Amino acid sequence: MKKFLRIIFVAILFLPLGRLEAGHLEDITARGTIRIGTTGDYIPMSWLNPATGEYEGIDAELSKIIADSLGVKIEYVPTTWPTLSADMLAGKFDIALCGISRNFAREKIMAMSDAYGEGLFGKTILCRKSDAKKFKTLADLNKPTVRIMINPGGTNEKFARANLPNAKLIVHEDNADIPIQIAEGKADIMITETVEAVSWIKREPRLAAPLFDKPFTRHSCGILLQKGDQEFLNYINFVLAELRMDGTLEKLEIKYLGRKPNASK
Repeated sequence: MKKFLRIIFVAILFLPLGRLEAGHLEDITARGTIRIGTTGDYIPMSWLNPATGEYEGIDAELSKIIADSLGVKIEYVPTTWPTLSADMLAGKFDIALCGISRNFAREKIMAMSDAYGEGLFGKTILCRKSDAKKFKTLADLNKPTVRIMINPGGTNEKFARANLPNAKLIVHEDNADIPIQIAEGKADIMITETVEAVSWIKREPRLAAPLFDKPFTRHSCGILLQKGDQEFLNYINFVLAELRMDGTLEKLEIKYLGRKPNASK
């Protein structure tokens, strides 16, 4: 009996790994859908348009390109910034993309794709156009009289809490609604990314982004995956590399922004 078990054990050791556990890419192909986690509240990356019920933006188009490359359909899985990491770790979706900042905290517990959106991302502010001259530095923001509205759970909240301890921080659950709150005088400042600021000043004439060309930080975004599936990560990075090489990424930036945030006026 012991000899028989040893033979079975040795046979298992020499089985191809794919026989023991199907790869993630194979699972997605067999399922016929790719589950994409997104917040849908981040113009111009991924925004759920209430008028059409469709997702729009740079990451929405990237999602479609990735799905088409695999020959599958998209199954969107709504998530939020406070629950994004937990939902990813729980396997609620295969990938997540909605302008997700690449940072060490996320990379430690999850996998992140190669960077894209370089030059689009950096912490800056949105304010009312009438107040634009008031805010030139962090010191101008870090005052008890300045009301700063933030969406919970993301890097904007972390930045505000770390750098603006003296300001009045107002937490607002709906990220896509914060610019309107600023325009209507419910708060003075929104901490955001340059890409979002540029998009909103095109949409809402009452808003200004006086520091967009001198952001407080600079970074990029990436596609979020679970750790441990190098084949899937390699595939996502391959898609991004091809889109960068053939100019698709730049075309998407121009389509949704008119120009890159760091381009000359």
